[in-house]
Amino acid sequence: MQNHHQEEQAQDFEGITFEIVEEEQTEAGKIRRRGIYLWPNLITTAALLSGFYSLIASMNGQFQQAIYAIILAALFDGLDGRVARAIGAQSAFGEQYDSLSDLLAFGVAPAILMYSWSTHDLGRIGLACCFIYTACAAFRLARFNVQIGSVDKRYFIGIASPLAAILVICTVWVQKDFAHQLDFTQLWLQVVNAATMVIVGLLMISNLKYYSFKVMDRKRVPFVVMIPVVLVFSAITYNIPVGILVVSLLYVLSGFVTTFMYKRNEAQH
Repeated sequence: MQNHHQEEQAQDFEGITFEIVEEEQTEAGKIRRRGIYLWPNLITTAALLSGFYSLIASMNGQFQQAIYAIILAALFDGLDGRVARAIGAQSAFGEQYDSLSDLLAFGVAPAILMYSWSTHDLGRIGLACCFIYTACAAFRLARFNVQIGSVDKRYFIGIASPLAAILVICTVWVQKDFAHQLDFTQLWLQVVNAATMVIVGLLMISNLKYYSFKVMDRKRVPFVVMIPVVLVFSAITYNIPVGILVVSLLYVLSGFVTTFMYKRNEAQH
């Protein structure tokens, strides 16, 4: 039986053509399927392309386009999983492909953006700080992959890589918008930017719990909840980069509160 299974696997990968064969669990048991689901992986590819374009834009000094590309990647990243769940097209290949796309778009692209924008003047120190961010993003995504199905879906452990990327790009965006008031050649600002990369990176691999909002997708809430949401959106539209940065920072701080409340509840029970 084992030899027959090995022969089947050998036949699956004959020739030089690119092919994916996955075992999927169904009600009738495990079955082997060739190929990949088109739409979720197409959206993930769009996110990967956005991240790649951001790299090129950053290296060419086109910082605004690099920022927009990472935001677009974040939108695609939020869409591919929802599409996969909606059409029943979730797969192990899709999960791994999504993580690789996230590493480029939210781990490498923001680091290159910040390095090209500011920290390159710090030399190897600036390079090292940006690399720490990228390494932490890789660690976080790897940890997320091995913990799929074994963690509480209500929470993220450490800030999610898309939010980390948003923090970095909004920092650059705000500084770019206030370029007439800030001197970017000053050492203190470059040091702040380098420290930001390290701190955000460490937050990604921390054990802080952040509310994921996943359980609210189909949950009814009181209408009054919409009032602060409208106020937040109004504040963001007044100054988009500053508004997004402030909301993101508040969310980052919420992790400390959420973790404290979670541990206190565990201690009481």
